Amino acid sequence: MELVNEQQNKAETSTTPMKITGAEAVIRSLIAEGTDLVFGYPGGAIMPIYDALYDFQDQLKHVLTRHEQGAIHAAQGFARVGDKPGVVFATSGPGATNLITGLADAKIDSNPLVCITGQVGSHLLGTDAFQETDVISISMPVTKWNFQVTKAEDIPGAIAKAFYIATSGRPGPVLIDITKDAQFAELDFQYKKCQGFRSYIPKPRLDFEKVEAAAGLINQAKKPLILFGQGVILSGAENEFKHFVEKTGIPAAWTLLGLSAMDTDHPLNVGMLGMHGNYGPNKLTNEADLIIAVGMRFDDRVTGDLSTYAKNAKVIHLEIDPAEIDKNVKTDVALLADAKEALHALTESVSPNEHSEWLAEFRSHDKIEQEKVIDNELRPTKEGMTMGEVIRRVNEHTNGDAVVVTDVGQHQMIATRYAKFKQTKSNVTSGGLGTMGFCLPAALGAKLSRPDREVVAVIGDGGFQMTLQELGTIFQTGAAVKVIILNNQFLGMVRQWQQLFFDKRYSSTELVNPDFVTITKGFGIEAQSVDARDNLDKGIEDMFTHEGPYLLEVIVEKEDNVFPMVPSGASVSDVRLS
Repeated sequence: MELVNEQQNKAETSTTPMKITGAEAVIRSLIAEGTDLVFGYPGGAIMPIYDALYDFQDQLKHVLTRHEQGAIHAAQGFARVGDKPGVVFATSGPGATNLITGLADAKIDSNPLVCITGQVGSHLLGTDAFQETDVISISMPVTKWNFQVTKAEDIPGAIAKAFYIATSGRPGPVLIDITKDAQFAELDFQYKKCQGFRSYIPKPRLDFEKVEAAAGLINQAKKPLILFGQGVILSGAENEFKHFVEKTGIPAAWTLLGLSAMDTDHPLNVGMLGMHGNYGPNKLTNEADLIIAVGMRFDDRVTGDLSTYAKNAKVIHLEIDPAEIDKNVKTDVALLADAKEALHALTESVSPNEHSEWLAEFRSHDKIEQEKVIDNELRPTKEGMTMGEVIRRVNEHTNGDAVVVTDVGQHQMIATRYAKFKQTKSNVTSGGLGTMGFCLPAALGAKLSRPDREVVAVIGDGGFQMTLQELGTIFQTGAAVKVIILNNQFLGMVRQWQQLFFDKRYSSTELVNPDFVTITKGFGIEAQSVDARDNLDKGIEDMFTHEGPYLLEVIVEKEDNVFPMVPSGASVSDVRLS
C-alpha cells in the first residue's frame, strides 16, 4: 500500500512529465486513482496494456477470470462491498461485447465501474478488421459515460474523467475504448485527478425550503411509511437514516437493494417491499397517508399497478438523480440532493414522534404472514427441505455479520426475505436487470474486496451453471467463498409462474443437472451434497469451518413456491399468501 500511495503522490505532484507509452499511462493512471486490483481477460488488442502491467505487479494486482462476464460481475461485487470502484480489462470484439450484460446490470443498479477495452488500430476503425466491434455505440445505452481514445496523450485525462463520473453523484459504469496504436504511442505523462467539469453536476444543491415543506408533511402525518433503497448505502447515510427513523418513529420498509442499510431486527424495520416482499408493507402501502422514499426509484416490482399505487398518500422523494423524480410516481415534495445531506437536514427539522398504533398494524400483518407462510418455510414439517430452513441455519452461523451474495430466482427472494444483517453493504444481488450467473463471480469480487468478512454465495442450480467456470478463478485466487447451491432441479421462479399463471404447463424449465460436487472438486475446491434434513447442520458446519473455498449443494423441494407474491400488474394490496 505504501508503494501505491508513493506512486499516487508522485503522479499527482510531479511537474516533470515522464515520456512513456500509452499502455504504461493506463497503468500509472489507475495506480494514481488508488486502484490496487483489476479483473480481466487479455487478448490481442489490449496486449500492450497487459505488457505494461507486468512491471507494476507489486502495485496493481490482476485477477484472471475465466470469462469477461465473470470479470465484470466480480468487479461489481468488489465495488458493492468496498469503497473503491471495480476496474475491468477486456480486449476488443467479443471480449468487449462480453461486458455488455455486466454494464447493463451495473447501470441499473448504480455500481461504480471503470472498464477499459482494447481496440484495433485507429487506421482500421470502420473496416470490419479482425475482432473489431463498435463497442462505443453498443455500450452507450448501458454506461454512464463512454469514450474512445485514439491518441496516447488523451489517456490520462480520459481515465481521470472516468473515475470521477463513475464514483460521483449516482454511481455507474463507464467504459474507455483505447486503440492499439494509442497504447503503443508515447506521451509526456502527467496525471491530475478530475475534480469536475462543465455541464456535469453530480450533487444537486439542497433546497431548504423544500426541507421545511417535507418536515411539515411528516409532522402532520398519521400513517407515514418510509421506503428506503440503495441510495442510503451509496451516500454513506446509514447513521443519518437511522437517526431520522428513530426520531420520527416511522415504520421503514426496504427495497431489494436497500437491504442491510438498516439492521433487519430494528424495531422500526417492517420488512421488504415488492413482488415477494412482506405482507405488511405491501398491504399497508395503500393505507399510508404519507410515503417518504429515500434513495429508491419506484421500480415496478415495488409499486405493482401504478394506477392503484399509494392513492391515499402524499409523496416525499429524496433522490440524487433528477431523472428519477416523477418518473413513475408523482411527488408532492422532491428533495433533489445527496441522501446523507438531505436526511441530516430533514432530521433537524422534524418533530420527535412515535406511531405506535400504526406500527401495530404492521406487526398484526406480520403474525398473519408468520402463521401462513414463514413457519412453513423456516420450520417445515414435510419430508423435503425448504430453501428457507437452509437460510435460517446459515443465519445461526453468521449471526448477521456475513456478506450474502445471491443470484436471481426463488433462492434470491428466499435469501433476501430471511437472511439477517447487522452491517451495511452486506447484501449483494442483481436487482434491476435480474442477471442469472451474477452470483458466483460477484461473490469472488466481494471476498477479494473484503477478505476480513465471511462471504456466502447463495445460488440456484440454473444460475450456477451459467458462470460455474469461475470456480477456476476462485481456486486460482484462493478466495474463501462459501457457495451454497439450492438445487430444486428446476428454473424455479419460471416454473412457479408456469404453475400459477400457465396451468402448470412446465415448458423447458426442468433441469437434468450434472454432478456439482464432482465438478467442483475437479476445480480443486472441497464440496459435498446434502439431501436429508438430518445432515444439513453438519454440512453447513463443515462449510463454515473449512479454511478455503467450499461448495455445499442442498437438495430442496422441487415444487415449492415463494410467497407472499404480488401477481404481475396487480395492486400491491392484492398480495397473495398462497
